[in-house]
Amino acid sequence: MARPSSRPGYVRGSAYPLVGGRLSVDFANAAPAFNGLRQELLTWRILVEFFMATGEVAPERGAPLRELEAVAPEETGRVLALAVELRDALREILRARETGQRLRSEWIAPINAVLRHTEGHDWLERVDRPAPKDWLLTLRSRSQGLEWLLAAIARSAAELVAEGPAAPVRKCANPKCTLFFYDTSRTGKRRWCSMATCGNRAKVAAHFRRIRARE
Repeated sequence: MARPSSRPGYVRGSAYPLVGGRLSVDFANAAPAFNGLRQELLTWRILVEFFMATGEVAPERGAPLRELEAVAPEETGRVLALAVELRDALREILRARETGQRLRSEWIAPINAVLRHTEGHDWLERVDRPAPKDWLLTLRSRSQGLEWLLAAIARSAAELVAEGPAAPVRKCANPKCTLFFYDTSRTGKRRWCSMATCGNRAKVAAHFRRIRARE
């Protein structure tokens, strides 16, 4: 079963609208929403901050990871290139699922590339800080490189793809919005990326149209 996003909703103080309902969907959404940058732009800092916003990387690990770009530029550059390829493939997959098109093998290749690098074995890990659970079942990667950062996204993407064409992938009904989401609503008729943003704008616009119609 595809894993929900760690922190769904618009995160206060974050550039990332975590409304996708799945980590892979949030990753596909992340770049277009970052400070108005064009969709194709993704930097190492943005990548690390996305993982922190979603809870995939603990805050105390964020700074050391950001600094790796200066001390290990070749390795971070390789992983960033793989992340961009994965992000772009995910957006193609989401568009195809939303419109009922067939998925192309070249879109699946970046997912398999990350899984091939990073999949390993389950591992029980002690939680040192106060938490409801004292042990967590995690995946210990075979990879000794930084590709492990992308493992959770690739697994989320693989699970979504494996659901097949019936996966409830939707695009926000606001024609100006670029965000996708995984529809887990009770009715299966969710229209907006978020009622707090696009949904509220649509309600306000409809309200003013009704007022003008009565004048």
